[in-house]
Amino acid sequence: MNISATRFATKARTWLLIAGLTALLIVIGSLLGGVFLYLFVGLAIAMNVFGYWFSDRLALRASKAQPVEPGTMPELEAMVQELAVRAQVPVPRLYLIPSEQPNAFATGRNPQHAAVAVTEGLLQHLPPDQVKGVIAHEFGHIKNRDILVMSIAAMVSGSIAAIANIMQFSLIFGGDDDDSPLGLVGTLAAIIIAPLAATLLQLAVSRQREYLADATGAQLLGQAKPLADGFETLERGA
Repeated sequence: MNISATRFATKARTWLLIAGLTALLIVIGSLLGGVFLYLFVGLAIAMNVFGYWFSDRLALRASKAQPVEPGTMPELEAMVQELAVRAQVPVPRLYLIPSEQPNAFATGRNPQHAAVAVTEGLLQHLPPDQVKGVIAHEFGHIKNRDILVMSIAAMVSGSIAAIANIMQFSLIFGGDDDDSPLGLVGTLAAIIIAPLAATLLQLAVSRQREYLADATGAQLLGQAKPLADGFETLERGA
């Protein structure tokens, strides 16, 4: 299967998984209903929207990333600019993380607000072609709008978890099992199985996006070897 076909298949699997998450939410929500249900689901959505909108600030602050001043790291800056042209996205903001651990990540709610952060260890321990391969993978996340996709998955998964918590509290604090549309066994099953199923589907979405970023990165580079070699070095701990 060529890279374009792999990207198409991975996108299709991602949205099928998100459709499964959404269907699970709709089924459970329609069976339960109630004002508190909508309140908790609304809270879960609001939290994920906040996380999506401010994802870049939160991630960069947590990693203590510092902005790279223009002209201070010309080789890295040229690499990022070249990949941005190939990916047909705006040049993202570039950050350096003061860490010896080789790593990199992309963040930002869309390509226009994207940022790429690399650690000092990545630049010190990997040769330039492998650094470019790792960064190409991060450009795959930017081009494919993975922050948006994962925010959708997290929002639906969080809503399902909120529903399960409401059901748990109602069961503990005196809800009448006979009046429940699910019954006692169904309620217990929903409390246990629904959040687990939602988590597994969310993890599957995440894995599919990583596969898609790999395929996109290889497409940007014109070959998969630098990307594969870079991640092999990361797995070995450089």
